[in-house]
Amino acid sequence: MKVLLLALSCLWTFASPIWETDYEKARKEAVEKHHMILLNFSGSDWCGPCIRLKNEIFENDAFLTFADQQLVLLNADFPRSRKNQLSKEQQKMNDALADKYNPEGHFPYTLLLDENGKVIKTWEGFPNTSPAGFVDQLKTSCNGARK
Repeated sequence: MKVLLLALSCLWTFASPIWETDYEKARKEAVEKHHMILLNFSGSDWCGPCIRLKNEIFENDAFLTFADQQLVLLNADFPRSRKNQLSKEQQKMNDALADKYNPEGHFPYTLLLDENGKVIKTWEGFPNTSPAGFVDQLKTSCNGARK
């Protein structure tokens, strides 16, 4: 039984995307891998569309496969619940990202950035498309930026 639980835990870990929370680390990884950065501003414990985006798009197999091959994922979360509060250092990093990329405070707000942090495409709110449609938009934007 323990072996089965361990195996299932490992499968879940590998299937879950790894979202970086440090912009400089994400940018460095993007440069090394020649990947784009997908930056998502979320309110993980209060924003319904943010939760829906995570569940329906970011945890979808089509997105996970594409992200693993082409993207560095970066999340700037702004939780409201006391139990989910970020460290002061993380809050400061997220605030700096918001000042630069989301000064109007949209949630969710998703940006595709090149490896240098230049904005390629943005999505305000929940993308009005299927997970496959969102991946198609990402592919088109990535391919266009690389030409």
